[in-house]
Amino acid sequence: MKIKFSGSLVVASCLLLLLVATPGARTQDMTADLVVVNANVRTLDKARPQAEAVAVYGTRIAAVGTNAEIRQLAGARTRVIDAQGALVLPGFNDAHVHFIEGGGHLSSVQLRDAASPLEFAERIRQFAAKTPKGRWITGGDWDHERWPGAPLPTRELIDKFTPDHPVFVNRLDGHMSLANSVALKLAGVTRETKDPDGGLIVRDARTGEPTGVLKDAAMSFVYAKIPDPTFDEKLEAARAATEHAASLGVTSVQDMSAGNDVGVYQTMAARGELKTRVYAVSPLPQWERLARTGVRAVFGSDLLRVGGLKGFADGSLGSTTALFFDPYLDAPSTRGLPSDEMFPAGAMLKRVQAADAAGLQVMIHAIGDSANSQILSIYEEVIQTNGERDRRFRIEHAQHIRLADVARFARARVIASMQPYHAIDDGRWAEKRIGHERARTTYAFRSLLDAGVTLAFGTDWYVAPLNPMLGIYAATTRRTLDGKNPEGWIPGQKITVEEAVRAYTVGSAYAEFAEHAKGTLAPGQLADLVLLSQDIFHINPVEIERTKVRLTIMDGRVVYEAKQ
Repeated sequence: MKIKFSGSLVVASCLLLLLVATPGARTQDMTADLVVVNANVRTLDKARPQAEAVAVYGTRIAAVGTNAEIRQLAGARTRVIDAQGALVLPGFNDAHVHFIEGGGHLSSVQLRDAASPLEFAERIRQFAAKTPKGRWITGGDWDHERWPGAPLPTRELIDKFTPDHPVFVNRLDGHMSLANSVALKLAGVTRETKDPDGGLIVRDARTGEPTGVLKDAAMSFVYAKIPDPTFDEKLEAARAATEHAASLGVTSVQDMSAGNDVGVYQTMAARGELKTRVYAVSPLPQWERLARTGVRAVFGSDLLRVGGLKGFADGSLGSTTALFFDPYLDAPSTRGLPSDEMFPAGAMLKRVQAADAAGLQVMIHAIGDSANSQILSIYEEVIQTNGERDRRFRIEHAQHIRLADVARFARARVIASMQPYHAIDDGRWAEKRIGHERARTTYAFRSLLDAGVTLAFGTDWYVAPLNPMLGIYAATTRRTLDGKNPEGWIPGQKITVEEAVRAYTVGSAYAEFAEHAKGTLAPGQLADLVLLSQDIFHINPVEIERTKVRLTIMDGRVVYEAKQ
């Protein structure tokens, strides 16, 4: 077959390979399905870092090159997108989300920006007034650190507004929730109820009665009474989530709480409704369920894969349950709480060893410096016991680490799966909890990168906004949300825009064993692209948070286009 093409032979060869490899390929038609021209393409591919245009055939990138080269691949049926000089990047890959829960939270009571206990209560009153009697009120994402004096909410705040509704609304970090009296009664939580391992019932200092706030494992008392959403309700939430992700240029997510919801994603994929690639992660304590099937990391299709397992070592800084070596400054009676998965002693090590031996990928939530150190020790022992292989252990969050442990991340090749938005959120109040010295290696992006550690960026959505622009802004400026750190909180830990974008694309792809399919714009890679309203590489980083997505392409099709 003779090809009339004056540009790179690599471009033509790649298109030929795609035609051969694509089922049902149009062998009589060598034209691309879609091309983007007149673009400022940042490929993140070291072989060709920048280009003017991209051609897509089917679900793959056929070619990356100059306008002249790519236009030769367009035919009468090709969709031509004129980027008008806009920045084009690989689609963002959020390495840590709670996707279906996030979709559900889009329609639940919104408490994140409630500025006082009174506003918190009023929003719940209004939501309850339009909610059928007897239906649970959940979600919320409240943040008591916004309130004067940062008092924890109590059930008395909302009981009078919710006599006909059980309420269990969570703090934005998901490690602490407030139950009203109806919910506590249903759960059987009373003054006599003992704290579970890895959890805490907050009690009135005078009476000993539960205030309604439950932390970490103690939340399970109430969760056990909340009816599971139906399959159709989960589908509705997942549809909302995938639409939201597309509008933000997020073309892949790693769902840390997918658990038993893989069927939801399978159904959406079969119906052509899935606009987001999903790595569906299961709970680490359930590792045997996957292992018995013979599944190894990572198994599935380009749209949906399984094989990852997530565990918990501790709680969160905002709930004073992140586990530290030294006590909290503002709560000197505690160093935090180990997760219930850390009990009994040695259980986590045994679990990780077995899951790793089965070929599954292990990722563990660790926030406090002691929790991070303990998980690093477990990983180091498992590597020694099970032998070297490409296992890609991850620590999710890796928020507060000792300087000495930075090198341990590098030596054990542990991926730091981090969420930069948390830094500018927690930075408003973190030092009152842990002091300045411990904060110096908090969200230590710069130190970890300099040590050669792979960073995989995400958001922890619903805990934080899903928008990658906010994460890149946070990583490059570290300007806290209260405006009190215009030069950045712990500015020595800032990283460049290039490094932040790589962590959101290349790093996240590597963290899910997918670097050969996505994360860069190169021939043969999956056709996931995003067009942005600003060139974030050439503006003041403080302006990045205002950048919008103009267009998102996933799997070779336009899944979002901003209204003009």
